[in-house]
Amino acid sequence: MEVAEFDLKVDGGRTLHVYDTGGAGRLPVFWHHGTPNIGAPPRPLFPAAARQAIRWVSHDRPGYGGSSPLPGRDVASSATDVSAVADALGIDRFAVMGHSGGGPHALACGALLSDRVLAVVSVAALAPFDAEGLDWFAGMGASSEASLRAAVTGRAAKEDYEASAEHDPDMFTPADHAALADEWSWFEDVVGPAVENGTGGLVDDDLAYVAPWGFAPSRITAPLLVLHGEQDRIVPASHARWLARHCSSADLRLSADDGHISILNSAPSTLTWLRTHAG
Repeated sequence: MEVAEFDLKVDGGRTLHVYDTGGAGRLPVFWHHGTPNIGAPPRPLFPAAARQAIRWVSHDRPGYGGSSPLPGRDVASSATDVSAVADALGIDRFAVMGHSGGGPHALACGALLSDRVLAVVSVAALAPFDAEGLDWFAGMGASSEASLRAAVTGRAAKEDYEASAEHDPDMFTPADHAALADEWSWFEDVVGPAVENGTGGLVDDDLAYVAPWGFAPSRITAPLLVLHGEQDRIVPASHARWLARHCSSADLRLSADDGHISILNSAPSTLTWLRTHAG
């Protein structure tokens, strides 16, 4: 698949950097990237997407890559940006898929764009910070918990944390490390560019995750697949269970041996689910 890139001017003169694999007659699927990534669509899934006649569309979230910052953005704001991209490309209805930090943003589209979203896939995603009955930090690895607790304290504390934070290889399971050494080494192509000009996008993401999201996931009526690894050290699987309990259209699929990255090895079959449920 070839990926076209362009800049789109949206409300207030902001720029969104957009990616599109194109293809008439293909099912448009908006990819929502993790934290910190740029929005390039997931190249390891291109062969499976081609088999399912899927067209990837995505964008750098504000503050990442070629997209203008939007300080104070909430998770719900993603739906507004996706609508703008879809309108610019002449796309009426579409599916959405998000991994990790992209999961809440995909959920936002499902909840707030119910007239346009055909199906939703949430992979290794956080639940809302105010999720009733969920011990939000329980089961997180030390570095993930510290990072998000800094965000709870506020922007200054989060920025200070990122200024001194070091990579923690223990956040990933052995299965994750194996995936990152194989086809999901693709993450090297999307993480580096996301932070080469600073951590502003990452900070804005994490602040949004621990603030009110601006919608309730229970508003999602489209078919929803919640996919999660039981061994995930970054986002505990309890978050997936909570989402599935509170979304009436949810199909929960837990993988006993997978972590935060290796769960993406299940994504090709997930695209089959998407194609079946989105039409």
